[in-house]
Amino acid sequence: MKKVILLLLIGLCVLPAGLLAQSHIKTDFKDKNYVDTAAMMVWTGVTMSGQLPLGYLHDWFKPNLAVGTGLTIKTKSNWTFDINLSYMFGGNLRDTTYAFLGDLANENNIIWDGNGNKATLYFEGRYWMFGAGIGKLIPVDRWKNSGIWIRVGGGYFGHKIRINDYNNQVPQLDGDYKKGYDHLSGGFAMYQFIGYLFNQKNRILNFYGGIEFYEAWTKPSRNYIFYEGPTAGVKNGFSGLIGLKIGWNIPLYEKKSVTTFYYR
Repeated sequence: MKKVILLLLIGLCVLPAGLLAQSHIKTDFKDKNYVDTAAMMVWTGVTMSGQLPLGYLHDWFKPNLAVGTGLTIKTKSNWTFDINLSYMFGGNLRDTTYAFLGDLANENNIIWDGNGNKATLYFEGRYWMFGAGIGKLIPVDRWKNSGIWIRVGGGYFGHKIRINDYNNQVPQLDGDYKKGYDHLSGGFAMYQFIGYLFNQKNRILNFYGGIEFYEAWTKPSRNYIFYEGPTAGVKNGFSGLIGLKIGWNIPLYEKKSVTTFYYR
């Protein structure tokens, strides 16, 4: 009888542990029963955008491309905080009469170089943005580190006309003289983004995509523009950008969180 009681006691101790061991579900993110746990994360990355200019920028430039980078912190409660920068290029001029050059171009829209030959110049829009923002990630399924991502922020926005004299044959554009024609401007800007952010446990498939908006209020940064004169009384002009943006995230830190499931 004592042996039977001893065996029963051993069985009662071993059986629950065996049941728990059998009922454990492996926390593999590929398992359909796995539910991701929102975690604190930090990432950097690269972005690319295609944008349409609005307002003052639309008067000057055609659609452009943009590349960027930044640093993002995501909290366990899925709030995000980021600093970012973008560099925008490829915006060809709408006005091919070069009126902004004043007397540098003659009535036939020809610019002569220092040797009396027709100069070969290229003009292109350049913009840049330095900013910081806050956002909220809204999960839509079991991936709690992924979902609809909404961001807003602000910072400094600058733009100018890039004048390329590859042969350096136009003396009117030597040195600081070029600054009198580039219409460098800058000012405060805001941005908004809405899209989808996907973060996966394998740390490779981390990306996002969506629509981004910029609103900027800029004025000339130069004291004098050759075609227009002094800029002291020039007021801020409104500019805007709207475009599609995609980004690839490179994880730098993730606070590990293990989710274990048991069933009876």
